[in-house]
Amino acid sequence: MILYLHFSDPRTTNTPPDATYRQLIALLGDFTPLVQALPPDAALADISGSLRYFDRDPTGIAALIRTRTATLDTGTTIGIAPNPLLAHLTAHRATPGTTRTLPDNPHAITAFLTTLPATALPGVGPATARTLASYGLTTAGKIAATPLLTLQRILGTAPARQLHQRAAGIDPTPLTPGAPPPTVSAEHHFTRDELDPDRQRDALTHLAEHLGTQLRDEHRTCRSLTLTLHYADHSTTTRTRTLPEPTAHTPHLRTAAHAIHRGLALQRARVRHLALRADNLHDTDATPRQLTLDPTDDKARRIETATDRARTRYGPTAVRPASTAGIP
Repeated sequence: MILYLHFSDPRTTNTPPDATYRQLIALLGDFTPLVQALPPDAALADISGSLRYFDRDPTGIAALIRTRTATLDTGTTIGIAPNPLLAHLTAHRATPGTTRTLPDNPHAITAFLTTLPATALPGVGPATARTLASYGLTTAGKIAATPLLTLQRILGTAPARQLHQRAAGIDPTPLTPGAPPPTVSAEHHFTRDELDPDRQRDALTHLAEHLGTQLRDEHRTCRSLTLTLHYADHSTTTRTRTLPEPTAHTPHLRTAAHAIHRGLALQRARVRHLALRADNLHDTDATPRQLTLDPTDDKARRIETATDRARTRYGPTAVRPASTAGIP
């Protein structure tokens, strides 16, 4: 059986600090060596071989893990299912801070997926959901019951095949154990569900500023950027974009973040939480920089250096874009 674990600060529901997250991954290693980190706030664990050793069923092992993670002042929501996809879906349909189990039973799996909203399936963002809804495909059950050729005409060959498998609860992806790669992340939790895309972009601007500053402070650059959106119905959308070159330059990070957000075509989506993560990190000294003759870019980098000095001397909020005023 597979456990999908989602970690959060029990007081704020925000993601745990990076150091705490690494402690959580190490803690899971006490129960099974088959742990796949999913930074910044989740992990997969295959406990099939641990059941006999601990003389407990999957729910019992989950209870042990929840007890241990509580010592790190971290809330844990756990989904238990036969494969990583189903475990992920089960966890996201569970009440925060609890454990939910989906038995390894075809009838139970079918019943769980039948009424599951299409937006709950990985890869189904608001734009894809609207396309599917225009054909009446609003649940995983309806998608699974649709002939694959019909779905391919709607979405295209590869996306349709992948979605058709996910809607049926099929996940051939193997669990790949490994320590979490180094990342830098920032997040923003709206005080109310935010429908205004301009306010969402302002929050992204603030997160890009935070990431850029932290990367430069640590003398690192990133090669890719990942945006995760949490909606009011507890569903999520995650998109990653590879950058043209490794960078810690805030305007480049901001442009990429806005491009990811724009590509989602959210319209009136009720966004509750945004997380922006810099992945594929490199040391600044080992990162080549493409030369440019653009004087605007050179001026922006000089301003960036000056603002970094001001933040170091007067605090992280000493200088910030006007559009992010009022965003904590």
